[in-house]
Amino acid sequence: MITRSKSEALYEEAKKYLPGGVNSPVRAFRSVNGSPIYFEKGKGSKTWDADGNEYIDFCCSWGPLILGHADDTVLAKVSSVMANGTSFGAPNKYETELAKLIVDNHRYIEKIRFVNSGTEAAMSAIRLARGYSGKNKVVKFEGCYHGHVDSLMVKAGSGLATLGTSTSAGIPESFVKETIVLPLNNKEAVNKAIEEYGDDIACIAIEPIPANNGLLLQDKEFLQFLRQRCDETGILLFFDEVISGFRVSFEGASGYYGIKPDMIAFGKIIGGGFPVGAYGASSKVMDHVAPDGPVYQAGTLSGNPVAMAAGIAQLEQCLKPGFYDALAAKAQSLVNDVQSYADEQGFPFHMFHVGSIFWMSFSNKNRVQSADEIDPKSGERFKIFFDELLEQGIYVGPSSYEVGFISSAHSNEDLKKAAGAMKSALAKAYA
Repeated sequence: MITRSKSEALYEEAKKYLPGGVNSPVRAFRSVNGSPIYFEKGKGSKTWDADGNEYIDFCCSWGPLILGHADDTVLAKVSSVMANGTSFGAPNKYETELAKLIVDNHRYIEKIRFVNSGTEAAMSAIRLARGYSGKNKVVKFEGCYHGHVDSLMVKAGSGLATLGTSTSAGIPESFVKETIVLPLNNKEAVNKAIEEYGDDIACIAIEPIPANNGLLLQDKEFLQFLRQRCDETGILLFFDEVISGFRVSFEGASGYYGIKPDMIAFGKIIGGGFPVGAYGASSKVMDHVAPDGPVYQAGTLSGNPVAMAAGIAQLEQCLKPGFYDALAAKAQSLVNDVQSYADEQGFPFHMFHVGSIFWMSFSNKNRVQSADEIDPKSGERFKIFFDELLEQGIYVGPSSYEVGFISSAHSNEDLKKAAGAMKSALAKAYA
């Protein structure tokens, strides 16, 4: 049995000074057993905790480490740039270089604005949609997460098209009254919302690959339907690609499905492991952002040279021929290995994946497209599964609702070991 005594001591100390001992809720391990693991080192596909335990990491800092931990090329670029200063609060050449790298290789955006997080990117994109359109309401979908933006921290009420209600204390209901929450994969609900509120809907916001509440893969046809309805009504289509952007392809889900949104939010991978976010659109839309237009948005650390340098180094490697095909093949190999075993054993378990993103669902459904299709009791089996994975040196996100990620640093040996551990963990979870 692995020892976590040093991590436990660090957590007890942290609880004296940090709410729940953490700076982001899922890190508190409330969805699994025990206290959080404190990591001290990462290299390639591996991490090491405060107690010296080694893990093959499939969390990858929740996705941005597509090259693995401490990639040599990224570190070299960052070290070179950082030696000349870490922040200026002024323009630097690296923000233009990264913007050019993205825009030149993404057919659906013409200009981009860098911010410091995915939440900030989504918040800014929503403001831009309202400022550009002169309309107020936003449509979002249950099971899609757009950061902890006040107006988007909502859940649906009853009916097919309903105004949202707040899901967090501290958010006045007036802040979310302009948000319409719909079920995923439901055309009737979209049509009803447009019929009732269409004259005042600024945008329809969606994760084209919903990956914050399980992996709720949508039919391409539903996304095409959203594009068609937005074209017919003049509503902006906003793809939140903070997770899927540069992860399933360089052009993210937009390129993967061949669907052009009007606005896109980015994050994770474009920072190379540093805090970053961005939103982009056509020049016509982006020219409404200050200082060119009336939609104000600013940030002291936006376009930080260190984060920009890391992003450049990482995305240049992502552009190499065959990069995404190789990642997808690795994910397919892992999924096939584990799923075949689960099927042989008759376990009600399904492993979903798209590109290099995967999710383990503890049910026998081979399609899960909405949040209400997830069995809330599955979390109990996940706890057993998660504990056994830790014992065998495999780390995934500490919640049954979180997805996993493959990096280019994961070797075939890593995948074989992980598959073996997952099979053993499944046997224990379903014993």
